[in-house]
Amino acid sequence: MNDSPGWATPGSPSDGQGPEGDRPAAPPAAPTAADAKWSATQPPPGQWSSPAEGNTPPAAPAPQPQTGWGSYGSGPQQQPGTPHGSPYAHPGGWGGPPAAAKPGVIPLRPLGLGEILDGAVSTLRGHWRPVLAISLVVAALSEIALLFVQRATMGSAVITTDRTPSAAETSKLLGDTALLYGTEYYLEILGLFLVTAVLAPVVSHAVLGRPSTLPATLRAVRPLAPRLAGLVALLLLGALAAAVLPVLPGILAGSAGLAVLGVPVAMVLLAWFYVTFVLAPPALMLERGSVTDALKRSAKLVRGSWWRIFGISLLTWLLRAITSAIIVMPFAAVALFLAPGGLGSLLDGSATMGWTFLIITAIGSVVAATVTLPMQTGVTTLLYVDQRIRREALDLELARAAGQDGGGPVTGG
Repeated sequence: MNDSPGWATPGSPSDGQGPEGDRPAAPPAAPTAADAKWSATQPPPGQWSSPAEGNTPPAAPAPQPQTGWGSYGSGPQQQPGTPHGSPYAHPGGWGGPPAAAKPGVIPLRPLGLGEILDGAVSTLRGHWRPVLAISLVVAALSEIALLFVQRATMGSAVITTDRTPSAAETSKLLGDTALLYGTEYYLEILGLFLVTAVLAPVVSHAVLGRPSTLPATLRAVRPLAPRLAGLVALLLLGALAAAVLPVLPGILAGSAGLAVLGVPVAMVLLAWFYVTFVLAPPALMLERGSVTDALKRSAKLVRGSWWRIFGISLLTWLLRAITSAIIVMPFAAVALFLAPGGLGSLLDGSATMGWTFLIITAIGSVVAATVTLPMQTGVTTLLYVDQRIRREALDLELARAAGQDGGGPVTGG
């Protein structure tokens, strides 16, 4: 009996009726009357050739229960003595499991790191029109907001060499720096959540091998816009609370040392909060439930896989940061070259305060975010799909959906 659906049972033994069911492994030197239909010269075990029409091959040993994904397909079943490298080798033996169906950007089975990254890049490459259009709008709006915060806070960053900064100036510098980087971080989080949610239907279509268009994507998102706004607001408030609460006692007590001690705690809480609820945007868009349902769904899917999702998300962020830096560097070089004041303005930091430098580097940041943001959001949605495949056998539903004509993104609880 085959214990695992999807695997073909290799080499099922005969029922033991008739001479062929009782045939020994080594054939006799000469056939008997009962065996008259067999040739006197038989191949050794494990090298059975196709019998003549109307003949039944000898019994094969009973197979062991198998586990794994996919199926053998329409090819021949495994026989004893299958050579190394055969695509029909036992899944626990030499050949490994056969390839799963792949109607779109990923195979329909639990995914490895390389497959998740490749699926995100393939989605960007195959559906670039809706992906780049959406990420460009979000990146541009985020960068415009950050541009004004940069211009307002960079005045305290000018280096003074003629005197020692006062305590008030030092405090203002620290406050402006915290405001700048805090704004940048939360705009980044906002952009990730928004783009992940809006592009979730695109990734869903890419998994099934279906085309996507920008109007169709917007039509799929429009009914869920109020719930999406509520989810993003809750996630931003939660991330803000995770960052502020650990340092709040030090701020209220006026103790810089106590506030600094709360920073590592805040970083741990932020990491926990982000990873625990990172799958909520795709869950909301693809399952089309309520905001609380999406948050609970994310926490449930992440449970038991927190470190894996954290590691993949962190690696993707590092790849994004490196790629973004490579894209932004030429823009920054041009900005420094065109900045008024020459080398002196570069040395004292005033070059980075001018609108010329800020606008040119902002353009570079928009280009970088437009290209790299979909990669991280695609990884997040594919992690959602992967967790559901691992926990709920979503691959079976995806395989059925891929075989149907038309249809929208895959949904379901």
